Amino acid sequence: MFDIAIVGGGMVGAALAVATAQAGMKVALLERQQPSLIADDSGFDLRVSAINRRSEAWLQQLGAWPLLSANRLAPYTTLRAFEGNAAPLDFTASELGEGHLGHIIENLHIQQALWQQLPETVEQFCPVQLLGYQQLHDYACLQTDQGEIKARLLIAADGAQSQLKQLAGIGSQGWQYSQACLLVHVNTSYDALPMTWQQFTPQGPRAYLPLPGKQASLVWYDDHLRIQQLAALSPQQLEQQIKQHFPVVLGEFSVVKQGYFPLTRSHANQYVKGRLVLAGDAAHTINPLAGQGVNLGFADAQCLSALLIKQFAAGGDLATPALLAQYESERRKANLLMMSAMDVFYQVFSSKLTPLVQLRRLGLQVAAKAGPLKTYVGKYAAGLA
Repeated sequence: MFDIAIVGGGMVGAALAVATAQAGMKVALLERQQPSLIADDSGFDLRVSAINRRSEAWLQQLGAWPLLSANRLAPYTTLRAFEGNAAPLDFTASELGEGHLGHIIENLHIQQALWQQLPETVEQFCPVQLLGYQQLHDYACLQTDQGEIKARLLIAADGAQSQLKQLAGIGSQGWQYSQACLLVHVNTSYDALPMTWQQFTPQGPRAYLPLPGKQASLVWYDDHLRIQQLAALSPQQLEQQIKQHFPVVLGEFSVVKQGYFPLTRSHANQYVKGRLVLAGDAAHTINPLAGQGVNLGFADAQCLSALLIKQFAAGGDLATPALLAQYESERRKANLLMMSAMDVFYQVFSSKLTPLVQLRRLGLQVAAKAGPLKTYVGKYAAGLA
């Protein structure tokens, strides 16, 4: 009998496994496929995240941060937003008295470091296929192609299309946005800028994320058909399109590879059902406009693991309703606030109505001079508030 069985070995699930196992819990970690290994000299994966300072601190606490290769991390000290010829809005580390605001890191690299940090006491079921699930009075049971796995508590961290959430009959509310997102890995003629920037256009944002050395990740939002067409272009053809539609500050570059995904929002109707609890994308997906998705998932994991560790140390039942309700209450409010804020941001900055265009440009100029409010927003974006 396990204390906890975690379904999903991605960044959030693996972090939960490390945290709870380090506290002495007997943990099972289930993952459908073996995580990809990244060599120091291998090419960069398209899927990267902007890891904020709060997430960095937790990865340090778990012992995973030192396992990340320095040559695959890109720190940034400035967050910039601008539209047209208006003056940009900059949030800088120096304004906050910090050395940096966060790092751009490949998702696979973070996952790999967390798997390397898994205590030997974690029993890994990988690859494994989940077949069924049931809850009994004092434990829950997973049916898999490797037999039954029993645990006092189940955690669904198996992503936006969570199979365990579906088996439990937990519904979600949400929608698919009218736009999609193109990711492009490029080589540049200059060392990466220590900033991320986002330019707002009538068709959607264009963004730059630094990667180590003379590399960067470009993000292009537009309607689904347009993004599909761009993704199908040859590298040379895509380069020409980027030069026409990205700001000149991008400079000289060459396309290495590209890929795209639709933008969706979903929020589970409940985070807890008996001895089952949801975390990360299994509980919520968010518009990636400000790169907060993974940070929200880590915040879920940090909150849940802290409550479970305290309960375990006191010898209590890890699936106590009051404990899991505390987790849901805290994280649902925080996640809903961020999701709603991103939706407002998305609607305002994707509108082509002249009054709104003028209003948001004025808003950027006012925000740039907002003093304490600007400082607070910068700290919040960096996970420092």
